[in-house]
This record gives sequence, structure tokens and C-alpha cells, in this order.
Amino acid sequence: MEENNMVSVIIPALNEGATIRKVIQRIKQTSVPLEIIVVDDNSTDNTVSEALKEADRVITSSKKGKGISMHEGMVAARYDTIVYLDADILTYPKNIIALLSDPIINGEADFVKSFFDRQAGRVTQLVAKPLLSIFFPELEKFTQPLSGMIAARKDFLQEIEFENDYGVDIALLIDAFAKKMRIKEVNIGFIRNDMQTLEALGKMSRQISRTILQKATLFSGSNLETLSDIQTISDEMDFAIRESILKLKKIIIIDINIILTVDFNHTAAALYNMEHRLMQLNNTYTDKESKLRKTASLFKGRSLPELQAIADTISFVPYSREAILQMKQNGYICILVSDGFDIVANHIKNKLGFDYCFANSLKMEKSIATGELEFPDYFNDPDEPGTKYDKSAILKHLTVKFNIPQKNIVFVGNTTEDIPMLQACGMGIVTTHAPVSVKLWADKILPAGSLKPLPGLLTGNEKGSSLKNNSVKYLAGIGIIAATAFAGYYLYSKSKKKAGIPYS
Repeated sequence: MEENNMVSVIIPALNEGATIRKVIQRIKQTSVPLEIIVVDDNSTDNTVSEALKEADRVITSSKKGKGISMHEGMVAARYDTIVYLDADILTYPKNIIALLSDPIINGEADFVKSFFDRQAGRVTQLVAKPLLSIFFPELEKFTQPLSGMIAARKDFLQEIEFENDYGVDIALLIDAFAKKMRIKEVNIGFIRNDMQTLEALGKMSRQISRTILQKATLFSGSNLETLSDIQTISDEMDFAIRESILKLKKIIIIDINIILTVDFNHTAAALYNMEHRLMQLNNTYTDKESKLRKTASLFKGRSLPELQAIADTISFVPYSREAILQMKQNGYICILVSDGFDIVANHIKNKLGFDYCFANSLKMEKSIATGELEFPDYFNDPDEPGTKYDKSAILKHLTVKFNIPQKNIVFVGNTTEDIPMLQACGMGIVTTHAPVSVKLWADKILPAGSLKPLPGLLTGNEKGSSLKNNSVKYLAGIGIIAATAFAGYYLYSKSKKKAGIPYS
């Protein structure tokens, strides 16, 4: 089958777990050959797990916002004709893909905008159309200029900047017009969707107004003054939402290397024939910050979808998803922490159902890695300004954000670099694969190869392995008598300090 007739369907989704699977099932009823890509906008519900049951690919957006998700879906798309659909509409006609894509495949249009019957359209009538009539009168003829159900040629989408708010859909229409694209409007029938709150309508109106004014300034060359100060509302509210809704009082932090069966950097380096370079920089640079920056530079020019596709090839330790779900049901905030890249860690976080993820930011431009790495503030000790990168600083950050004492934070790690975290947390857990020097700082030992016993270790229902019971036997076996004595004293002191702390 010719790829010219193939269609890439991209569905940006944020907290659409209740509808995403049904939407994809309806789309699949089409006769048009297609691939379906869901771009998760860092949802906090079960959107990812539901989408994975139906979609060809699920990728995690590097930054919140519909425009970023649309762009990154386009980068991941294999075919030249791209259709965008919303994730919450269950009344799409069965031929929705053909309606939108046929004019492009048949050479009749470069950009297709949908219109439909619906129960409301206040922002269109009161904001979009009046402004278009002033600045872009040629576009006033479109019935629903704000419709997000569109199709376009990929080469057009590669040339434009995607707005990252409610203005993205009107901006695409204006850009298509400015580039003299052939624009066609098609009727997709009756669409039912939820009415927006007044607060949401106000936010939408401001952002759409701003976009049209900015485009008018750009294309007309005039110096338009803003009609009012437009306040953008930040969508980085995950912590506040979780605190107010869940009111959780316990945290478990799991290092990403506990979850993955193989290391992401080594897997990617092998794929790109860079194993020698990765080994060389690991041996050359001793301080963590320099090593991480140099590692990031190896991935310059790689796209977000291809890096996440590599992550998708790495399997998880058995029972990872089930253990996380059980711990969440037991009242734990589940956090994934990584020294690696946020675009990979967030993708894994969403696939497994973690509440949050903390990782370093791999800088992206148009969804392509620049090779630069940014270290978030939460990896710097707030009590010691100017200190170098320190993953254990995340503990202080979490105690402030969630108002939870460190004694109620559990950490699961495995390397010598995790020792500061094991020292500072309320309960430290390592696996049987951890080095002896790391086991000395743990309270409990998790049998390697599965996360199934982990929830039981937290509640006391799973005995697991206690370092207090095993350290002498283990160390005596390799003749470290002095270390045994030190470990015994340390563990005695530590167990006294932690006595009485409830984890269940």
C-alpha cells in the first residue's frame, strides 16, 4: 500500500482516561489505513494505561500544553498526511478520518478545517470572529475557526511554530492562510462535548485574543498595542492538586534503575554506536554534574519520539505497575526519581502510574535535543546555596511541598550514589543486587527481580530480608570483621532512632 495514502492520527490527551480508549475504537472503524499516536500531556489519571490498549504508539509530552503535544506528535508521525483529533469526543462519525484526510490525499487541499453542529460556541461568536473580521477578514467565513479537528500536510506543520495554549488552533488557521495554503472546510456532523466553565471560557478568550493580535502584528507589520494586560495562568499545579485531593501523608521514592531491567543510556548508546564514547566519559569525569552534562551531549539532534521509543524497548521489573497501584491505594505518594532525562523518566512515570517524577531537563527545541542539560532546583540543597548537584536534596524539597516529615519518606535505591538518600530518609530499601557498602545503609532488603514484595515490606506483611539479620552473616562470609562490628553499632543506633515510625 502506498504511503501517500496513509494517515497519521494524533490525539493530544490530558486526563482523558474515561474516554480515550472509546475514542480510538471509534476511529479504528474507518477504512483509511492509518497509525494512531496518543500524546499524553503528563496526565495524572489512567489515560496512558487506557491508551496503550488501543493506540499504535503512546508518547509523553516534554512539557505541558496542547501545542507542544501536537508538535511532538507530528515529529513522531510516519506519514505525510496528519489528522488531529480531540481525546474526549465520543460522537465522531465513523468516517471522520476520511472526511478530514481525503481532500489532502486527493490533492484538493493543504489544510483542512472541520466544522460541526454543536450545542454552544460562545468564544467563537464573541471573540474569535469579531477579531478575525478586523484583522483577517478573509478568515471570517470559516464556520468554526477554533475547531481542533483538523488535517494538514506534514511539511506545512514542520514550518510553523505551535502556540502552546488555547490559541494553537486559530494560529494554525492564520499561518496556513499567511503561507497561501489551500484551505478547505468540511462538515463532520454533530459533535457533543462538555460545556466549559466560565473560568475556562475566560481563560480561553484571553489566550485566543492574544494569539490573533500577535499574528496581526506579525503579518501586518503594524505596532498594535495590547488591549489589556493578559495574564497567563500556569498549568504547573500538580503538587497543589494532589495535596488538596488526595491529602496523602506518606511518600515512597523509587530510583528509575530499580524499575528498568537495563539502563537507558547504555541501551541508547548501543543503538547509536556510542558505547565507547559513553564508557570513555564515565571514566574521564568524576563529578556527577559534568558526567551528566557530557552524557546529554551525546544525544544532541535526537528527537523526543525516538528517545521515548528506545525507552519503550526496555522492559520493567515484574509487578512494577501492580506494586505502584497497591502502594497508592495504601496512601503513598509514589515518586520516580532519575539522574537521567525528564522526557524519558516522565514517559515511564506515566506508563507505570507514578504520581510524580523528578529528573534533569534535557533541553529541547522543536522536540529535538540540543545536547544541553538543565538541573532543576530540587536537586540543589536549599540550606546550602551554591552547592553542586545533589539528588538527595529532593528529600528537603518534598518535606516542604507536602508538609511531610522525612521520617515518613521511603527511598528505594541500589547504588553507592544513593547512600545519602538512604541515610536521610525514614526507611531505606535496597535489593539483593546492591553492593555491600550500600546494604550497610539500608533498613530492609528487597529480593531482586520483582517489585511484588515491596508493598508488603512497607506494611510489615512481607518479611523480606532485614539488614539487621543478614549483615553479619554476609560480611563474615567475605572476612570483613571490622566492617561487621561497625555495621552492628550503626544499625543498632539507626534502629533506635527510627523505632516507632508507622508506615502502614
